[in-house]
Amino acid sequence: MEAETIQLTPVSTSSQLPDFATTLKQHQQTLRRNVALDILQVNVGKLCNLACHHCHVDAGPKRTEIMSWATMQHLLRLLDATEPSPHTVDITGGAPELNPYFRDFVSACRERGIHVIDRCNLTVLFEDNQQDTAQFLAQNNVEIVASLPCYSLENVDKQRGIGTFDKSIRALQQLNALGYGQPDSGLVLNLVYNPLGAHLPPAQQQLEADYKQQLQQNFDIVFNHLLTITNMPIKRFAHQLDNDNALESYMQLLLDNFNPGAAENIMCRNLVSIGWDGAIYDCDFNQMLEIPLNDNKRNISELSSLQQLCETPIATDLHCYGCTAGSGSSCSGALA
Repeated sequence: MEAETIQLTPVSTSSQLPDFATTLKQHQQTLRRNVALDILQVNVGKLCNLACHHCHVDAGPKRTEIMSWATMQHLLRLLDATEPSPHTVDITGGAPELNPYFRDFVSACRERGIHVIDRCNLTVLFEDNQQDTAQFLAQNNVEIVASLPCYSLENVDKQRGIGTFDKSIRALQQLNALGYGQPDSGLVLNLVYNPLGAHLPPAQQQLEADYKQQLQQNFDIVFNHLLTITNMPIKRFAHQLDNDNALESYMQLLLDNFNPGAAENIMCRNLVSIGWDGAIYDCDFNQMLEIPLNDNKRNISELSSLQQLCETPIATDLHCYGCTAGSGSSCSGALA
């Protein structure tokens, strides 16, 4: 079944950029979800102990949106009812660990043999009642994808707040002591880089080598892989660009660097994103822009199986150029 690409309201910019669907057609590409879902991405809430400048979720300490246990249980029932079931549940936030049902949800997924990813900001491991979170993650063989936008104190604290870098380094050392990132441990620790400003990430492979050298040399830290992610022109970063009169030029940068090879592998083809309230979206970025699924089923309460979401149309907008610029960008890093 060939599903058409759907265009919706564009990013707020006065530029005359072609819509994303038009660019895909120019490269003889269509965008549709695969016949099976590989990844179920779940945002368990917008509560976070940080309020980073680049955060596309607008997460922070004052946010009150939290996924309920009832919603998590419904997701588990859908996983049980789906064949083949997604092999990975990718848990995001906010700081996912601050959801009071985070551990119950992780444990339930692992009991089903599902691989779990925790998108951790590292500093949360030092919050109240989180002192044993690292041990819990290790015991459940949870993959950690940890934010570390640079290997220098100045750049990290500028983007994420004073003191963030030191806490992040301590957290990484704690995770290493538990086996994370160590050869043959089976405990995967990946780091995430995103640029400090309005430019594309450098080549992922070379930057990973630089990270590994600097962190090993200066802090005796090891990790598995570095994931480079483009700053998406939405929410806080879009407001910053707008204030700097740089939104138009950044959007043009993304368009000028459109990569058909990256477009072939964008993450919306093999995952769906679930909001804290059970709403269904094509990806995490569409979720934050509240661009609904272009289907008659908009909430998990309307589903009997996740298979119902396969081969459905994917809603696009101008921010999709962020996923296809240069080497491409996804929650799993570069695409091409």
